[in-house]
Amino acid sequence: MRLAVVLLCALVAVQVALLAAPAEAGELVVGYYDKKCRGVENVVQWHVRRALKTNRRAGAALVRLLFHDCFVRGCDASVLLDASPENPHPEKEAPVNIGLAAFDLLEEIKAAVEDRCPGVVSCSDILIYAARDAAHALSNGNIHFDVPAGRLDGLVSSAAEAQAELPDSTFTVQQLIDNFARKDFDVEELVILSGAHSIGVGHCSSFTGRLTAPPEQINPAYRNLLNHKCHQGANPAVVNNVRDEDYETVSKFMPGFTSRVRKISDFLDNTFYHNNLARIVSFNSDWQLMTHTEARGHVHEYADNATLWDGDFAESLLKLSKLSMPAGSKGGIRKKCSIATHPLY
Repeated sequence: MRLAVVLLCALVAVQVALLAAPAEAGELVVGYYDKKCRGVENVVQWHVRRALKTNRRAGAALVRLLFHDCFVRGCDASVLLDASPENPHPEKEAPVNIGLAAFDLLEEIKAAVEDRCPGVVSCSDILIYAARDAAHALSNGNIHFDVPAGRLDGLVSSAAEAQAELPDSTFTVQQLIDNFARKDFDVEELVILSGAHSIGVGHCSSFTGRLTAPPEQINPAYRNLLNHKCHQGANPAVVNNVRDEDYETVSKFMPGFTSRVRKISDFLDNTFYHNNLARIVSFNSDWQLMTHTEARGHVHEYADNATLWDGDFAESLLKLSKLSMPAGSKGGIRKKCSIATHPLY
């Protein structure tokens, strides 16, 4: 009897050790949690919708987080990690990641999921679900895709790596093309994903060059508006889409544009392409799309066909969400998204 108890305890200890040990991610599957944590997607969606009712900009932040996570070390929630002895300078400290937000919302969702299914659902899957749901809500239901899941949370997060991997707002069009090509995205997909700049904000430090750019690169009235906004404080955030600006500011600098100011901000649609054609985009990297023949053609294409962009953007987000961790990388399920606890679940 005593031997049996000893053997049972040993077996339990081995099982716990196997669960705690970092592992390599497996194949992603739609409906991955159907039996492991039934209803998890509904939980995520409920929290996202509730957050967007009071702050639609949280939805824009989630969409941006998906890109900034997956473009560095794959979709492993490494962008969510705080500084620690193992990761003293995590990705969120990189200059290119200035203004990242919605971390608290993701922790709130993670806590709710943990209450339902402890140690089952990764933060990386929660981020993809949340970003998908945000895109769906901000597009009035026009953008949707089924999320294959089964990702693991990574253990490594480096600001230097993020700075090296993510495209910068000062890039030339060729730098953008080369950067996206390293992740197997072509020119059309570069233009498609750039359309996410119809929502959200950017800091003035990300477009200082545009404040003195010549008229052939930026509408002078819009340039004056940006200069005005950027003198309102220390590196303030400015909306990416002038249609989301306050009416008073637009009427002062661009009176002919006031009819296009939106009463509700952050609609994820094809207005980015109309803005780019009119030279009223803040980032140099966005304007650079107009300097490349193929990219410029796609800008016209999506300006003319909102429905086409909705579908292509959904497909590009799906492709983005499938970027995997570097070969041989280990991961697990975090208890809290900002902490790579050791051991993991």
